[in-house]
Amino acid sequence: MEDLQRTLASNLRRYRLQAGLSQEEIAERMSVDRAYVSGLERGRRNPTLSTLVSAGQALGVPVATLLTEEPTSEEAPKRVRAPRRKPTG
Repeated sequence: MEDLQRTLASNLRRYRLQAGLSQEEIAERMSVDRAYVSGLERGRRNPTLSTLVSAGQALGVPVATLLTEEPTSEEAPKRVRAPRRKPTG
């Protein structure tokens, strides 16, 4: 459960900053207090499903996106090239 809270906290902050919103602005859009948003971003709060929906709507992203860990550059899948074939003949 802690991993999910950490993922949500990280994603909420990242998408809020990408949208150029302050904690106060996102809190207003979600109809919650700024301190609550701060608690979410620090992984100290367990939001209800309706709060997750509000956060997704406020940020313009699906709820699933807020709960999905993005791979880091080290974890991202890399393209693998097939080995070259030797010419026959």
